[in-house]
Amino acid sequence: MKRILLAACLVAAAVTAPSAWAADHRLTLGVIGDVPYGAPQVAEFRTDIAEINADPAVERVIHLGDIKNGSSRCDTTYFEARLADFEAFSDPLVYTPGDNEWTDCHRANNGAFLPTERLDTLRRLFFAEPGRTLGEERRRVAYQSDAIPENVRWNQARVTFGTVHVVGSNDGQLPWFGDRVDPATAQPLPETRSERATRSREYTGREAAAVAWIDDIFDTAERRRAKGVVIGMQADMWDSFPGSVLTAFEPIKAVIADRAERFGRPVLLLQGDSHRFLVDRPEGMPENLTRVVVQGSANSPREWLRLYVDPKSANVFSCENVVFRTGAVSACPELLAP
Repeated sequence: MKRILLAACLVAAAVTAPSAWAADHRLTLGVIGDVPYGAPQVAEFRTDIAEINADPAVERVIHLGDIKNGSSRCDTTYFEARLADFEAFSDPLVYTPGDNEWTDCHRANNGAFLPTERLDTLRRLFFAEPGRTLGEERRRVAYQSDAIPENVRWNQARVTFGTVHVVGSNDGQLPWFGDRVDPATAQPLPETRSERATRSREYTGREAAAVAWIDDIFDTAERRRAKGVVIGMQADMWDSFPGSVLTAFEPIKAVIADRAERFGRPVLLLQGDSHRFLVDRPEGMPENLTRVVVQGSANSPREWLRLYVDPKSANVFSCENVVFRTGAVSACPELLAP
């Protein structure tokens, strides 16, 4: 444990050097999620990346998870191909996992994998160098631990940024193998007691880590007197639809609401998962928090979010959507304010 904490502290010191922190220039980031979805988008993904790379203002890219759709296989070869795509970003890329690439991989059409095995594979591939971003220009970031290297934090333009591993499918609490059948009898083979225990252990540990990491992000922001906080995750914790279960998100919502209110300055929550662009202030969140859900999946238009961070502005954050191929730009609604 001491070794892990020391590693996090050393990396944190490296990424919060005065030159990186003190810059008051306007920062531009690219934000995407729920992409590529299906074979047509896989074929176009390198072109998407090239268009983001072509924007000279973008200094970092955040991918909010779901690198595949929910009905395709979770094969390691697919993950390796997406990792190669990620390495084609010319700017540093921060990636937080989505449910489609591990939680939901128990589905028959996903390959009937044990989700925790797929999560281990994701971590081995995409987080092979804890404390380093992906992309051609790798940068150091603080990371939570060797066990959960995907939870990262960095400071830039007087704002504290962090990603937290929170996913859809009720944050991984939905039962696994709901469509599994015995090939000999064609009878259902639901989640076993052992599988249920594995799922529970994984979720319990990851939830505790997520809550602690959110505290760490705000602790860092308060200590450094940050102008704002940005938190990215895959799950849309308010994505209510018939049959949806959102109970697992309550502890995450509670700590974000509490810490954001105490922080008092602008907080931006970035999410994917529900696929349609949205800017709002969710129920139960304080007045200084704004949420942005990025456009994704097969929804039209296909676009990426250009996020602006201006530490000299009272609102700190603003954004616009950029349509792939046409380059058409539409400004975000002006809710990005305390």
